[in-house]
Amino acid sequence: MGTSSLPLAVSLFGVELTQDVVAAVGVVAMVVLMGLSAFFSSSELAMFSLARHRIEALQEDGRPGANLVAELKSDPHRLLITILVGNNLVNIAMSSIATGLLGFYLSQGQAVLAATFGVTALVLLFGESAPKSYAVENTESWALTIAGPLKWSERLLYPLVVLFDHLTRWVNQVTGGRAAIETSYVTRSEIQDMIKTGEREGVIEEDEREMLQRIFRFNNTIAKEVMTPRLDMNAVSKDDSIEEAIQTCTQAGHERVPVYEGELDNVIGVVSLEDLVREYLYGESDEVELEDLIEPTLHVPESKNVDDLLREMQEKRVQLVIVIDEFGTTEGLLTAEDITEEIVGEILEGEEELPINFVDEDTVRVRGEVNIEEVNDALDIELPEGEEFETIAGFIFNRAGRLVEEDETFRFGHVELTAERVENTRIMKARVRRLPEEEATEETDHESLEDDEHEA
Repeated sequence: MGTSSLPLAVSLFGVELTQDVVAAVGVVAMVVLMGLSAFFSSSELAMFSLARHRIEALQEDGRPGANLVAELKSDPHRLLITILVGNNLVNIAMSSIATGLLGFYLSQGQAVLAATFGVTALVLLFGESAPKSYAVENTESWALTIAGPLKWSERLLYPLVVLFDHLTRWVNQVTGGRAAIETSYVTRSEIQDMIKTGEREGVIEEDEREMLQRIFRFNNTIAKEVMTPRLDMNAVSKDDSIEEAIQTCTQAGHERVPVYEGELDNVIGVVSLEDLVREYLYGESDEVELEDLIEPTLHVPESKNVDDLLREMQEKRVQLVIVIDEFGTTEGLLTAEDITEEIVGEILEGEEELPINFVDEDTVRVRGEVNIEEVNDALDIELPEGEEFETIAGFIFNRAGRLVEEDETFRFGHVELTAERVENTRIMKARVRRLPEEEATEETDHESLEDDEHEA
């Protein structure tokens, strides 16, 4: 009752099938099926890990099998069904054969248990883990190698593939699932993580990483964050002479300046130093006025994205635009160089100082108009940005809730901020220091600010 055997030799096509012969054939079949299981498992990982741009690159290089890989990947749902049907068929066949073979030597229940756990262990080791590890390390070469056999598998299993392809699509429609499998893609956050990993591994230099990170921030940057504020603008009146306009440009060190009529809120265009000097030195007529040299410019809202603005400036061939608020008041100006600096970093001239200067590894001295995000990146801190401010000066004013005096110090968590230079009501320079966490907390920051306000 415990075992079963072939009581008599069975003849098939003139060959006697004894118990030993059947066992031997079964073992060989198990080995073949295990190889097929490994093939299908590794094929799934290799084919679906291969990005579209790499397939196109392999096709351009003329690699054998690349066109077949592209053909299979053109219908990822059909490809997945082919792999799953093939893999499940061989795994079920292995379990069935193992159960039959073990039935020669064990009871029915024991044979089922032994086959279930034994085949599962073998499939996990030789049919899943090892093949997939190989496919991860050799994705491209393995995908090119198995493309042909996969195509033949699709043809061999065609009736089952078509049947399950239609059934799964129908089930997806009923359940509201996706009717097709999306090809692999990379998200923005994944690319940013790859950039950080590249820097840690030494593949990308620090300055390259910073530039790439700026590119990702670029489309979220608005004109207000990049512009030269109204207080720092240099402009000339329409009624000024050409000589006066040249002096304004040279003293300010600008190639172009806005021209206003009446007041700065009514900017009517820009003039370039090149045109002014050419006309002043080589002009054929003495009747040419500054108004005759004015070029048109754009007026853009402070909330306009700089990537859209740069495209518009390129189309209209404008080098300087005027930034206005919701009431039409001039808020500042923006040049093509300002936008370029958002990607490549600050372009300094002459004795101009860096916007962020490191005093030591925990302290920086920054200009008041520097964006909070840049300071956070420099010191690896987390100063918050608000709707009403984006700069260090704005953050200090917001925390104080009043005008700030020179050398006044504030704390936010484990960050200490000092207004180093104040001109009139503007914070021109500030010092930001990262403190050990035990030195300052959010609570002490609130208390010190409240005491300062009471004393004021």
